Amino acid sequence: MHRFRTLSMAAATFALAACSASPAMETKPVPPAPVAQPVPPNPFDQASTLPFQAPPFDKIKDSDFQPAMEEGMKRELADIEAIANNPAPATFENTIVAMEKSGQMLDRVEMVFNALTSANTDDALQKVQEIEAPKLAAHHDAIYLNPKLFERVKAVYEQRDKLNLDPEALQLVKVYYLDFVHAGAQLSDADKAKLRTINEQLSTLETSFMNKLLAGTKAGALVVDDKSKLAGMSAGAIDAAAQAAEGRGLKGKWLVSLQNTTQQPALQSLDNRDVRKELFEDSWTRTEKGDANDTRDTISTIAKLRAEKAALMGYPNYAAYVLYDQMAKTPDAVENFLGKLVPAATAKARAEAKAIQAVIYKDGQKFKLEPWDWDHYAEQVRKARYDLDESQIKPYFELNNVLENGVFYAANQLYGLTFKERKDIPVYQPDVRVFEVFDKDGSELGLMYFDYFKRDNKSGGAWMDNFVGQSKLLGTKPVIYNVANFTKPAPGQPALLTFDDVTTMFHEFGHALHGFFADEEYPTLSGTNVARDFVEFPSQFNEHWALYPQVFKHYAVDYKTGKPMPKELVNKIMKAAKFNQGYALTELLAAAQLDMQWHTLPASAPKQDVDKFETEALKNTHLDLTDVPPRYRSSYFLHIWANGYAAGYYAYLWTEMLDDDSYQWFLKHGGMTRENGQRFRDLILSRGHTEDYGPMFRSFYGKDPEIGPMLVNRGLN
Repeated sequence: MHRFRTLSMAAATFALAACSASPAMETKPVPPAPVAQPVPPNPFDQASTLPFQAPPFDKIKDSDFQPAMEEGMKRELADIEAIANNPAPATFENTIVAMEKSGQMLDRVEMVFNALTSANTDDALQKVQEIEAPKLAAHHDAIYLNPKLFERVKAVYEQRDKLNLDPEALQLVKVYYLDFVHAGAQLSDADKAKLRTINEQLSTLETSFMNKLLAGTKAGALVVDDKSKLAGMSAGAIDAAAQAAEGRGLKGKWLVSLQNTTQQPALQSLDNRDVRKELFEDSWTRTEKGDANDTRDTISTIAKLRAEKAALMGYPNYAAYVLYDQMAKTPDAVENFLGKLVPAATAKARAEAKAIQAVIYKDGQKFKLEPWDWDHYAEQVRKARYDLDESQIKPYFELNNVLENGVFYAANQLYGLTFKERKDIPVYQPDVRVFEVFDKDGSELGLMYFDYFKRDNKSGGAWMDNFVGQSKLLGTKPVIYNVANFTKPAPGQPALLTFDDVTTMFHEFGHALHGFFADEEYPTLSGTNVARDFVEFPSQFNEHWALYPQVFKHYAVDYKTGKPMPKELVNKIMKAAKFNQGYALTELLAAAQLDMQWHTLPASAPKQDVDKFETEALKNTHLDLTDVPPRYRSSYFLHIWANGYAAGYYAYLWTEMLDDDSYQWFLKHGGMTRENGQRFRDLILSRGHTEDYGPMFRSFYGKDPEIGPMLVNRGLN
């Protein structure tokens, strides 16, 4: 019973009702009974026979998911009922371990379903999602609000110190008990009923938000019918825009798709200010057009329901409810942490804005800097200050080379991993690549999928997740995927990346390493099943190796000639690494504070006007810089409304503190060595949630985290 599914453990089981007819009152010929038709096998019925139990995408159809979910919930609930009604006294084995073994079919279908609805969805999958989300929520409640089951969990928890359990098993008992309490197991029957209703409403609204956002982002793409309006974009990017337009039946036009963030990559290169403004506003208003894709009423309702749920559970607000098991622990701790960063970040952003405004005036322009101008003119400042042009460096960052000679190379140097591409493993989309991963001793670690190019049916952003999780108890090894939204090149052209894209590849593979090095007995504690403000630590730590000289020179080569990047250009990149960090940090802080302000609303607060609330929230947290918009607006903030980061977006900054501390430790102890990599693997990457996060971090770093290295790395000290 995997604790950390996205939609998971949610929903109710279905039973077929058998109808019996009354005896016939008249004698009529009885037609022969229909011959029972064989039920086609469902690919999720049993574990896959492919290597590492990889999903058999060549056999999976959209029509398989709903019956598999229904059957999976039915089987899991039967398992749970057997555990709850076991007449034998509760033990670790017959209660906790039994639950760890339950629900495996539901795990299989949900892991694949969640992957496809995020990365390769369609109308049929979205319909299943809308139907099943409230059922999954009810299923979750049917487990966690089962009084007999909770009494057994509680009995094991209360006698845990007498059971001679190893540390991982003891941690598992504690996590189970707290999960049940946090899910409402101690509520009265009346309050449990209220909670069930709220959870079903939330699951429906969160699914609706996600589908509206996907549709709004697709519809919000910039379409132009005059190629000259794209002046400043590279020839490759213009060709890709033409191809994207043709893919939507807009032959003879150009389409610039939106990414999930407020700012859009093309804003840096577009020369035409009116077109920049149009693209920015398309992004800014993608889900605020008053149409079927407008999310504002949806999110204000979600926020209200979450506050009511928190009050029902005895918490002052939803943030307090969420943070109980995070590293930060309380909203006050988060606010204190964010507050320390705001003055330095906004001061640096204002200084950057002043420099950009000067360049605008120097260019003979008289307009005031606006958000759609920032990236375009910041690039000019960077060129002037560091003599560095994005178009100069992209030829050195060809996607496949970055992956194999950068990301893989760093993993080899630190941890001894090797990789072999597998062409025999079925994939869910033709662009997906699969690699087998081998440990330092040559043994098999698992499988890795890469899905890098943007599609209209893919959610924005980048992420990692599992198709199969690691567990010694279940005998499974990791099957992991990374997803991104890089622009797909025109046919025959190379996929050339920005350095931000390169960093994204290292980031997401850091998550994958956290999953591959999992070494747990129990699936609930395995790999990336950790707190939000710890899970981003390994991924952000892995970003540091993208610029590490030994790694950088290994992958930064011209895709045409194979020659390494000239030292002069490398030095420019290194010097420019801290450029624009005031802006970058301020937009993150603004998003983090929007998240916290939404989720510290009390239940007594009325349903909010989204636009007014957002304006006041940024003003009250001193982050209302007109030319530095939040990285995500409330209305398209997927992380907090549908991706599990509610009251958790601060985690990216919190874990940046952890990763910068850890990288400084590496530099002080010899840098990129196998010995250091092994120590990080042993003390952090392999530990999952087998212990609390503070002691885990201190065991590696030697003391509590400190903010100094983060400020130095950002150039803000």
